[in-house]
Amino acid sequence: MPLPLIIDCDPGVDDAIALLMALASPEFDLLGITTVAGNVPLALTAKNARKICQLAGRTEIDIYAGCPRPLLRPLVTAEQVHGSSGLEGADLPEPTVPLRSPHAVSFLIEQLTTAQQPITLAALGPLTNIAVALIQQPQILQNLQELVIMGGAIAQGNVTASAEFNFYVDPHAARVVFESGAKLTLISLDVTHQALTTPERLANIRAIGSPVSKAAADLLAYYGVTDAVKYGLPGAPLHDPCVIAYLLQPNLFTAEAAAVVIETQSELTLGRSVVNFQPVGAANARVMRTIRSAGFYQLLIERLERYVS
Repeated sequence: MPLPLIIDCDPGVDDAIALLMALASPEFDLLGITTVAGNVPLALTAKNARKICQLAGRTEIDIYAGCPRPLLRPLVTAEQVHGSSGLEGADLPEPTVPLRSPHAVSFLIEQLTTAQQPITLAALGPLTNIAVALIQQPQILQNLQELVIMGGAIAQGNVTASAEFNFYVDPHAARVVFESGAKLTLISLDVTHQALTTPERLANIRAIGSPVSKAAADLLAYYGVTDAVKYGLPGAPLHDPCVIAYLLQPNLFTAEAAAVVIETQSELTLGRSVVNFQPVGAANARVMRTIRSAGFYQLLIERLERYVS
């Protein structure tokens, strides 16, 4: 049976690659895509999700726009990484796929209230939509199979020395989620920085030769410049697709139980994910520790090859 799945995202280049992976995967029953403000403002994240579904030929997928700003803070965006549109580098047509009603939070609540079988959520952006849904209707946890989150950093952050972007943008939402009692799986920067789009891997994606693989390669070529310079890496870490890879092939990863707390008080460490692997009895998440990057890119390329020229 396909896995009932909702993807909450803020496209963004790496979100776009994650969506392309998911849209090519019959292992998922993709119930809908919800968007949130993050990498770029909400109007662009919603539009970008529509562009990717159209590129993938999956115009039947329902897309819902959600929260336009974090719970308590002004919105911080990342155009310096993803470009002013959020999908810089590729020439994608204007989408004809419509946005659906209602609001993304209402959609999440409705799906998780009426589900006949538990639903998995893939969270690729700030956790605002999910936190608001949990605040409004805590009972939705009963039908939540697993919430797989790309966010946080055990070691070095990527916005500040302490914080990863998604948690920094809305630390209060992240705190709500990690204190909710949901079954949580966390994929942090410590794992995604093991999954680098090297020039050879980028060339392999481009060599597929389809319009989708060309767009993916163009997006990644633009996106890779910032992190390659910032971290001295041979290519960009590919964050959000790791969530989709985990749902498809969890054996690519190793994990440990941990207690995860989100810092919301200190300006110096705001958005920090404090991860403690010692008190196993108090663990509230499974935290990924490693990824087999060669297997990850093999899976990514295999999924992109499913789009015909």
